[in-house]
Amino acid sequence: MEDVAVTGAMRATFWRGKRVLLTGHTGFKGAWLTLWLNRLGAEVTGVSLPPLTTPNLFTDATIAALCDSYFCDIRDGLALAELIQAAQPEIVFHLAAQPLVRASYREPRVTIETNVMGTTHVLEALREFPGARVAVMVTTDKVYRDMQSPEPYREDDPLGGHDPYSASKAASEIVIASYRQSFLSAQGIAVASARAGNVIGGGDWSEDRLIPDAVRAWQTGRTLDVRRPQAVRPWQHVLEPLAGYLALAQHLWERPALAGAYNFGPDTGGAVAVRDLVELARAAFGEGEVRYGAGDEGPHEAAWLALEAAKAESVLGVSPRWTLVEAVKRTLGWYRARCDGGDARALCAADIADFETSAAEISATAKLAG
Repeated sequence: MEDVAVTGAMRATFWRGKRVLLTGHTGFKGAWLTLWLNRLGAEVTGVSLPPLTTPNLFTDATIAALCDSYFCDIRDGLALAELIQAAQPEIVFHLAAQPLVRASYREPRVTIETNVMGTTHVLEALREFPGARVAVMVTTDKVYRDMQSPEPYREDDPLGGHDPYSASKAASEIVIASYRQSFLSAQGIAVASARAGNVIGGGDWSEDRLIPDAVRAWQTGRTLDVRRPQAVRPWQHVLEPLAGYLALAQHLWERPALAGAYNFGPDTGGAVAVRDLVELARAAFGEGEVRYGAGDEGPHEAAWLALEAAKAESVLGVSPRWTLVEAVKRTLGWYRARCDGGDARALCAADIADFETSAAEISATAKLAG
């Protein structure tokens, strides 16, 4: 690959030969990130539970062929530490988690053990292994205390969490900051937390996620039931935050003092209601019935959520590349093509190539304007 910008802030050549450990590589975002890191020339070790759904992107895109893949529960601190010692990573991306709000109501203890203690085990392993230089710890946009306000959340807003998932991620943020300040910064390991908005993209088959639920329903002629049509979320294509994580890791490598928390999301006005996203998806899919609920079904979930991502843009040079309309179009197009027999890895690779091209074009335009 030539030395093009992956985002306006990052060069492809940086990743060639870098030893990267990625937890959660069998998940939706982890599979995409493994594919991208492989494309950039990184040497990836993946650590995760086996895929939780059938189908799943990890299997469909044969991600195991792109990395040294190990199945390990991050709640097992000893086993995880042994894998990290063996991998000798220079850069760590921690994505492994119990990522679903409604599942956290069913299994709060598992959620907290996975998200809080699992994160602690990764950090503790790094404390015992001083060879790493960068750790990007991925949390969520739901770490903030629900202020029930239309203002987007900034990195220094109070942490909180009504549901067990949000609480576990907020707690993990406190653990991350503690390890950074108490141990890892002094060891020369730059640690940052990455808080991303709701992601969409091809290959997500998780339960209780809007686009996968829609695809499952519409491909089989069923009606999509939508619980909370008025809930507002900061939707973005999965490549947007992944580009942010990559840029963040490179910046931390070059300037460790940038360690801290970063939001990654669409422009401030890019958060839209669930109903609006569903209608965009239905238009892109070309058909599908929808039944909208009254908005009070199920356990508590935040009614409004948006992120202020100005820090990522000003410090890292990361800004959104694809509009929501483009993100939805590409996502539903991916599922359509896969259903028609398209190769999952090739479909992902095509989206990544297009994203890199758009990033390079935006970077070139910015230079001309400057």
